[in-house]
Amino acid sequence: MSRLRTALFWVAAAALVIGHVALAWHSITVSRFWEDEAFNLTVPRNLLAGLGYASDGALSGSTITPFDPRISTGPVVLLPVAALLATGMDPVLAARLVPLAFWLLLLAGLAVLGRRIGGRWAALLAVAVPLAFTAGAGVSPIQGPADLLGEIPAAALLVWALAVLPRRAWLAGLLVGLAVQAKLIAALALPAYAVALWVLADGHGWARVRDALRRAWLPLLLSAVPTALFELGALLALGPAGFVEHLRAFVRFVRSGGQADAATTVLQKLGTLADSWSLPPAAALLGAVLTLALVTLGVARRWRIATEEERVVIAYALAAVVGALAFVTWWATASRLPLWVRHPAPGILAFFPVLAAVAVWSVARLPERRAWRLGGTV
Repeated sequence: MSRLRTALFWVAAAALVIGHVALAWHSITVSRFWEDEAFNLTVPRNLLAGLGYASDGALSGSTITPFDPRISTGPVVLLPVAALLATGMDPVLAARLVPLAFWLLLLAGLAVLGRRIGGRWAALLAVAVPLAFTAGAGVSPIQGPADLLGEIPAAALLVWALAVLPRRAWLAGLLVGLAVQAKLIAALALPAYAVALWVLADGHGWARVRDALRRAWLPLLLSAVPTALFELGALLALGPAGFVEHLRAFVRFVRSGGQADAATTVLQKLGTLADSWSLPPAAALLGAVLTLALVTLGVARRWRIATEEERVVIAYALAAVVGALAFVTWWATASRLPLWVRHPAPGILAFFPVLAAVAVWSVARLPERRAWRLGGTV
């Protein structure tokens, strides 16, 4: 039986690798280089042309716009693209190799987290979730993992921040800060890491809160460093008056989401999310409900008697729940945002796979009844 399970695992793993390779190849060689990618690419091209960190102003009067707030894909993605362009590489290829590298980093991080949480099957399921997620619908898609956009790089950095959090909280804070400078909306993940630090803290009641605060100050400080450095660069390049106007434009962009009022509803958003999987919407919804039920049951059963290893898994679980809810709730309740599942994609790609891995972990902690175990495994 053990050999059969091992054979099934490697067959499934091989199929998953083939799926990811096909997706990556299609993204590099077939998917069109569309408007948002081209807009982002103007920043590294202008940088190499000596025009500074600036867009071509396609959304601001067609004039060179330094530190354009409408470029929400940040320097963590665009500066490596500039480095590749400096080698003389084809611009589109250089633009797409960087996000593809972050995609591989995302999958590696999910494999590490999944293995740590629930073994090799949990790792396999965690790596499968991003392949099942499809954000290619609508006029503002993520066509594939090589698109020159910040959502996938932000998700990769958030996943690795979660992976290093138990032992190197300071590094987790820095990675979250880098995620924000890959895609601004990654800042929504901060409460998830605060919850994880609270779970990992020592003591009970207020003593635990105090220990969590003691552990949190350095990661929180480091999470602000990448943004502080970016804004310092803007201040030096623009001068005081230009920097103030830059901040005002940034605030206007954040408040509007860069969109006019789309008049969308929560149900429309949730329906769009259910449609964004390589599954029938009803199956995707059922899978989400069962996954959350398993996660809740597993955490509840081990909360008071958790070992040190289980406490780490519980920290991951609660962080993933809070992170997923933060992104989906923000998007679903923002009526001015269109039905573009790309907006919450960083949270979906970072936290949904972790919930799937925790669900596998929870199965082994179900009551010792064959029906429970069989149902949980299926």
